[in-house]
Amino acid sequence: MDQALHPLTRPGARSSPQRGGRAARWPLIAVGGVVILPIAIGLWWTLLPAFGHLPAVAGRGGATSPWREVFAYPGLWTAAWLSAFTGVAATVLSLALSIGFCAVFHGRLGFRRAEAMLAPILASPHAAIAIGFAFVIAPSGWIARLVSPWLTGWSTPPDIATVGDPLGLALIVALMIKEVPFLLLMILAALNQVPVDAHMKAARSLGYGRGIAWIKVILPQIYPQIRLPVLAVLVFSLSVVDMALILGPDNPPTLAVLALRWLLAPDVTSYLPGAAAAVLLLAIGLFAIGLWLVAERIAAHVGRFWISRGGRGVASEPGLRLAGAGVALVFAFAALSMLATGLWSFATAWRYPGALPADWTLATWSAQLPMLGRPAWMTLSLGLVTTLVGLLMVIGWLENEGSNSDGMKRASLRLMYIPLLVPQIAFLFGVQVLLVRLGIDGSFFAVAWTHLIFVVPYLFLSLADPWRALDPRYARSAAALGASPGRILLTVKLPMLLRPLLTAAAIGFSASVAQYLPTLFAGGGRIPTLTTEAVALASGGDRRVVGVYAFAQSFMPLLVYAGALLLPLYLFRNRRAL
Repeated sequence: MDQALHPLTRPGARSSPQRGGRAARWPLIAVGGVVILPIAIGLWWTLLPAFGHLPAVAGRGGATSPWREVFAYPGLWTAAWLSAFTGVAATVLSLALSIGFCAVFHGRLGFRRAEAMLAPILASPHAAIAIGFAFVIAPSGWIARLVSPWLTGWSTPPDIATVGDPLGLALIVALMIKEVPFLLLMILAALNQVPVDAHMKAARSLGYGRGIAWIKVILPQIYPQIRLPVLAVLVFSLSVVDMALILGPDNPPTLAVLALRWLLAPDVTSYLPGAAAAVLLLAIGLFAIGLWLVAERIAAHVGRFWISRGGRGVASEPGLRLAGAGVALVFAFAALSMLATGLWSFATAWRYPGALPADWTLATWSAQLPMLGRPAWMTLSLGLVTTLVGLLMVIGWLENEGSNSDGMKRASLRLMYIPLLVPQIAFLFGVQVLLVRLGIDGSFFAVAWTHLIFVVPYLFLSLADPWRALDPRYARSAAALGASPGRILLTVKLPMLLRPLLTAAAIGFSASVAQYLPTLFAGGGRIPTLTTEAVALASGGDRRVVGVYAFAQSFMPLLVYAGALLLPLYLFRNRRAL
């Protein structure tokens, strides 16, 4: 076609159909108001009580009183050390295993196949994994049962601190069960932006081993893209509460759990040291991020020297395979954890050292269904509402960013990571104060709003790359035929992006189901979900009842994931190119 006659190639023609004016700004305003503004206000209303200002406890001891009370707590520094140790150890080990696994198995595992393999673990909420893992490693847990008494000679459960151990080792492994799949998914997504095959062939032709070639050539290119996910994993691991309540040490607990105990105490005067402990955890998180960034620079200098030496690294292949085996072990623990909750929920009696329950029954499910109904309905409602609203916001954001520069797109990515880089407990108490002042605390709307703070970033991170990778010529062709921007969105873009849309929706729904602290603070105990009920029961409830809640908690997002993977296969069974 003659370019002079083509409307999309004439000077002044738009490269892609975009809405202009105020309509283009509403997604930015919506995301800022729903996600960023509550965090800023929440941090402010946590800082004020941390320095002695809270109307309900006015004039109590001055600005330094909360800090004196916190520092006077006998186990404070042990709690802070536990938080730092478990968080950093889980992050370092998860990243090392993920890198080693990708170095060994890259090219042998397609993205869609890996996505399907990781989906069950990604779908399972953190609390459900922690409960299942406790069932597996407890002194009377599944592992001890499988090797007793024929191998160990244990006819009674051994006196070993596996759950709640003083070093938090069980918590570290449980965090790895959730974080390794997440980092693997982030690495696999980043690999789509790099010509991996060509670079690997060039490195292999120079005699480099397969794994070491990946680490020397590919890893330096993709690490900047996964830096923010790694930092998000670091902050989450430092400040996790639900998993720490189930698996972590208790006397003293981690700093996040200690702050939560103060903030939920019946005595309102405990709010001040609780807020101070939350601010201290925020400071530890910021310090850990700074330390990590410094370590990155040191690693970069060492890495450049290591790469310039030219070692082929063939001898290091067994070590990388060991990392791959470590990932396999993490997946095995994940599978056993999910299976253990199901077995306990259907068991009549499971006495030690039996490897399997003596008999199976639906009695526990039947007895719990009346109590299970409302938490399950609230979980489903919150997940669907927040996912739908979040999708509308993220689609609006992505649809209107087309004319922005790459710098603006990188800025939007950093903006979306803010909720994941700030410890939840550092601002959720302040958000609760805001909700109380607005008179909406304890309502469905309040809980849905706090869930959106975390659902929207996961939706954006899942959908941004597929959306931006869609060939803009489809939209240009539709615009040349007279289609409006709204019609292009509904009839061209959304159908072509149905698979990533459904996958993002499944991730967002799972993120909503997993929210413990937001539901606790915004709901005020009046909005029960499967997560809050499962964590409450895990501390000392009947294992069969706990298994029912944990299994139901995992099954709901897993069902949504299955639909996200299978529905496009059915709808596009005759249109494989989509």
